[in-house]
Amino acid sequence: MTAIDGVDPGVPSTGTGCLDCDAVGGWWFHLRRCAQCGHIGCCDSSPALHATAHWKSTGHPLVQSFEPGEDWFWSYAGNELYESGPELAPPGSHPADQSAPGPADRVPEDWTRRLHP
Repeated sequence: MTAIDGVDPGVPSTGTGCLDCDAVGGWWFHLRRCAQCGHIGCCDSSPALHATAHWKSTGHPLVQSFEPGEDWFWSYAGNELYESGPELAPPGSHPADQSAPGPADRVPEDWTRRLHP
């Protein structure tokens, strides 16, 4: 996977955490970055599924993991995993010292029971 329609490698990420969770004081398990606009949303295991909601509201089908050490892409439209893809503008992940799940001060004690399978 090298050049893909709908991917803008020059767009930076919109932050270091899920914008939508931050807006309502929520928390996330893992983070995903929209490969087209840089929006950071929480993964499908997270309580709010904001990355999927972003795809549904914008039609931007590709996300890249925003976790340190991961560079895979997921296509919501094709329901496909890509082990690698084009290098996106930095940063490529949230800071390594940022907790996952996070943010640490908002993660409930029973967080594992609140994850989606």
